[in-house]
Amino acid sequence: MVKLSPLVGCIITRLHLTFSLRWRLWPSTPINPIRRRTWTGLSAPSHLPLLSPPSAATRTRPTMSLDPPTYLASLQSNIRQRPIPWEGAVRAGTLTEDQHAKIRAVDKAKKPGQRKEIVEADLDGYRALFVGGNGKPSVLETAAKQANVIQYILVLLADVLDAKALFKNPEPYTHFLPLLHSNTTEDHIPLLTSHALTTLMALSCDESKATVQQALPVLFTYISGLAKSTDAGLQDIAVQEYSTLLRSHASREQFWNQRSETIAPLIKILHSAAGVSNSGNASATLWSGSTNGRTAAAEGSVGGGVGLQLLYHVLLVLWQMSFEADEIGQDLDTEYDIVLLYTHLLRLSPKEKTSRLILSTLYNLLSKNQTSLLPTAVLARLPPLLETLGARHLSDVDLLEDMENLKVMLEDYTKTKTTFDEYVAEVQTGHLRWSPPHRNQVFWAENARKILEHQNGEIPRQLAEIMKKPWDNDKQVLAIACNDVSCLVKEVPEKRWQLEKAGLKRRIMELMQSEDENVRWESLRALGGWLKYSFEQTA
Repeated sequence: MVKLSPLVGCIITRLHLTFSLRWRLWPSTPINPIRRRTWTGLSAPSHLPLLSPPSAATRTRPTMSLDPPTYLASLQSNIRQRPIPWEGAVRAGTLTEDQHAKIRAVDKAKKPGQRKEIVEADLDGYRALFVGGNGKPSVLETAAKQANVIQYILVLLADVLDAKALFKNPEPYTHFLPLLHSNTTEDHIPLLTSHALTTLMALSCDESKATVQQALPVLFTYISGLAKSTDAGLQDIAVQEYSTLLRSHASREQFWNQRSETIAPLIKILHSAAGVSNSGNASATLWSGSTNGRTAAAEGSVGGGVGLQLLYHVLLVLWQMSFEADEIGQDLDTEYDIVLLYTHLLRLSPKEKTSRLILSTLYNLLSKNQTSLLPTAVLARLPPLLETLGARHLSDVDLLEDMENLKVMLEDYTKTKTTFDEYVAEVQTGHLRWSPPHRNQVFWAENARKILEHQNGEIPRQLAEIMKKPWDNDKQVLAIACNDVSCLVKEVPEKRWQLEKAGLKRRIMELMQSEDENVRWESLRALGGWLKYSFEQTA
């Protein structure tokens, strides 16, 4: 896979951060003069301001903001305006005279430009103020017990310090990482620390061991706690900080390595948006189609009360991860049913902006994992959904292009696949539905032996794995599996030993006691066929 060079990634990050603070972007508007960019050969929607600023028309439209969340911006503003008795802090030994002088110099300058000039005139001095060095302690050390001073310093850090200057210190995070830990939910220091570190890491484009292996894992762990919160505002802060950090292969790799912390909570948010309960088997609910995604929701939100802005930002993070599709795409689907989930979200998507990110992510994943993921996309009924979307009056150029590319890819795949291939692909997903082959006697007559011999008996073993699960939320899976075993026994009775060796006969006997009427019937039918051929062989 082709990777972005550190220089290109750094330029992109700086431009993104600069423009996201300057304009409130409306993602559906292409950015001229270059409509579309491609990162690593994958689909890249043009709404991210990578090269040129949006037009005046773009800036005046109502938006899903990429600005800092309101809560965080308000907190920072309050801290900037809060009076602090600096002289008293010096007398108490909380600050040194030198630290006090540097803080006051910046504090007196009300305009951002003036503050920048003051800091740039003494970069070494201000680096020592924030991270220490040359025998001088950091202000985070000397003022460790003064929460009001620490909060002010963290806001000041995000405001004025040149990130490159900070990283001249070989251990720039020594005094920051402990601040991410707090015993009280009312303590704002961890939140301010995560915001400051996120901004500094993104602007510096630093991929040193200190950043990637030491600081980034700790920061991801803290942010994941925000993402797991029931507070939508904290969740939005989390996903925006994730998005800011995921600008390099190294950061995306670490994000994936911590996926139980980082990705899993985002998938839960998407499940809620899709109307899927996180208390049961989400996969079974999605395959069965029994979601509540169309239930009434408050204005500006989707199913489960997930806000459109939060949904958009979660989709943005996973779109960024899709640039690692050739390395993580298959596992992403195996662990989180991402193709099925995204197909369902596309069906429910209320805005072209969210639809575009969904389509772009699907294209990135499918194009890099065609053998493993295209069968799932077909079973999830993505092709007919794309046809339905194509009949709508859509205006987003990127969305239309990705949709057309997906159509062509899926058409090329389905042209070469037989009904046998479709059946094998369905079993390999680990979830069965009443697709045409299951009730087609001609299919079983022509393919039963082939199914048993495929990859040295892999399909019966996979059926056994499927039947081991209770499927409390989707009992029809067990009924379908029993039906398939019955058809195999009927068409190839001499191979019953192979099915019995896989544990299928024992499991069918257990399912005769199922509370579900259809499961009992199909298991009884399967066992009846088994016993019939056993009696005939005996006779």
